[in-house]
Amino acid sequence: MKKLINAVDDVLKESLEGFAAAHHDLVRVSHEPTYVARAHAPVKDKVALISGGGSGHEPLHGGFVGYGMLDAACPGQVFTSPTPDQMLAAAGAVDGGAGVLFIVKNYTGDVMNFEMAAEMLTGEHARVLTNDDVAVEDSTYTSGRRGVAGTVVVEKIVGAAAEAGADLAACKALGDRLNAATGSMGVALTSCTVPAAGGPTFQIGDDEMEMGVGIHGEPGRKRVRLAAADAIAEEMLGAIGHALGPKSGERVLLFVNGFGATPLMELYLMFHAAARLCADRGLTVARSLVGNYTTSLDMAGCSLTVTRLDDQLIELWDAPVHTPALRWGR
Repeated sequence: MKKLINAVDDVLKESLEGFAAAHHDLVRVSHEPTYVARAHAPVKDKVALISGGGSGHEPLHGGFVGYGMLDAACPGQVFTSPTPDQMLAAAGAVDGGAGVLFIVKNYTGDVMNFEMAAEMLTGEHARVLTNDDVAVEDSTYTSGRRGVAGTVVVEKIVGAAAEAGADLAACKALGDRLNAATGSMGVALTSCTVPAAGGPTFQIGDDEMEMGVGIHGEPGRKRVRLAAADAIAEEMLGAIGHALGPKSGERVLLFVNGFGATPLMELYLMFHAAARLCADRGLTVARSLVGNYTTSLDMAGCSLTVTRLDDQLIELWDAPVHTPALRWGR
């Protein structure tokens, strides 16, 4: 294993210290318990958005803390859920008096720990559960669909609504609507390597790929021979389209997400393939996002995410955002 680290046990803390130093104008990091918060939180009379999950998916979630997105994020150890005390501490630090909305990816540990934290909270709160992965219904880490890169879309759009003054009920309803309008699917060309494990999470041949892989390296739909980008995009968009049922003439957001070790050249090539397929289906790619936003450490591969859009969602997507990993219009 080759990693730019000092000691395995110090990876998360040292990474967070570097993150905080690099973006001190936007975020602050607290330890014992660990969470990332907006530099000037709490924001008075604004719904506070909190998310989190295991580390190793950067910039998800800490990279999206800031104006127009999250108020706080709770990072667990690599691929390990954060604890309820982290979530409670984060809520106490960023609650501006309008309530707290937890955005939770559908993984068993995340769901259980966020539920425990919510039970201990005394203030007004609600939850949005993301489960956009259409590849499989059950996996190693969860019951039902997994929450993956579509979570970024939920955090951005609901974050914009909260910044504009939407109340807790409206933010939750918007998040639930967005989740239902979003589908994702991934493909892995290589495994990832968890520092504490010291070796690949799974074995895969040089001429193979895992269709429908999870962001922790969980198995997908099938192990198949490596195919051309057009064929990969066709299979993933076919599965997403089957789940979402978009109609010809609809506008969509097309999001190509890298898993950490795939060059941008290849991600844009995948966007080219997916956008042409959307056009063939009569869909208008009204908004787009390409890059490494929900990674799996050093895994090679990518995911495609499609969100069905309307005028309101486009306006909220375009609203200003200023975070370490996503920023425009401000």
